[in-house]
Amino acid sequence: MRAHFAAHRVAVAVTAGAPLFELAVPCEVFGIDRPDLVDPWYELQVCAAEPNTRVACGFTAQETGDMSDLVRADTVVVPSCASVREDPPVALVEGLRAAHRAGARVAGICTGAFALAAAGLLEGRQAATHWMHADELARRHPGVRVDPKVLYAEDGGIFTSAGTAAGIDLCLELVRRDHGAAVANALARRLVTPPHREGGQAQYVELPAVGPAGSHLAPLLEWARARLDEPLTLDDLARQAHLSRRTLARRFDEALGLPPLRWLQQERLRHAQHLLETTALPVDQVAAHSGLGSAANLRRHMTRQLGISPQSYRHAFEARAHGGTGTTA
Repeated sequence: MRAHFAAHRVAVAVTAGAPLFELAVPCEVFGIDRPDLVDPWYELQVCAAEPNTRVACGFTAQETGDMSDLVRADTVVVPSCASVREDPPVALVEGLRAAHRAGARVAGICTGAFALAAAGLLEGRQAATHWMHADELARRHPGVRVDPKVLYAEDGGIFTSAGTAAGIDLCLELVRRDHGAAVANALARRLVTPPHREGGQAQYVELPAVGPAGSHLAPLLEWARARLDEPLTLDDLARQAHLSRRTLARRFDEALGLPPLRWLQQERLRHAQHLLETTALPVDQVAAHSGLGSAANLRRHMTRQLGISPQSYRHAFEARAHGGTGTTA
């Protein structure tokens, strides 16, 4: 007889006038039972600022909880707010503080970052929001390190995303952290969206004269991904792209917001995570296949970037695959 485990509780905090898309994303990701992927899936609760809160497009969020219920959630998601120039409801701010004190993971989609900042959760932390509102967030909350380039950010267990579709990216990242890459990839296929989009907001910002470089890099990125186990250098990448090293670095900065070799290192680490989750390869072979050389080098990178060793990472996701409650950093 299969043991039953408590579902991860996700609370979505809804305020008046919240845009419908940003509200629908966490409801779609966390609110639809998917026992063939993970059983139990998530337990979703919508928490409204007041009864029958009206959101954009005339829809009404029927109240199933209020902001005081946020403290009982494992993850709290705040969709976009109606206006970045209005203070969020006091009940929401207090609920976010209480949830964070209780150990909840907190995420803000798009301008939901403004509510997290008002609650003091982003003070001294890196954060993302829609590029059109990044300057306003930095002006209103100077203690927040606003990064207008990234699609989403995580700092100390606080997650924020850029606008609209980046909310899907963020929610998939939360699923990946909870249940591993294989589950997140399967969910992404059902949503007909990439499991991980390359690049940051720089490729979507309206530029006055020069268009984004992201599309020009796509063939190079795929070429490099197919050769992660090879000792690729900056010269190799530049030669394949038919660009000078300086021009290649500029293209990467414009499209992805990071240098070429740092991108390559991230891809190698991501591939190593995938191999640890989905294969029984020894750690030294995982390191070799992902281009990180030795088991010691892989351990060093994973400990620095993820706060966990390869063996502990594999054990955590093996436990989840068998219905346990393995932990990751």
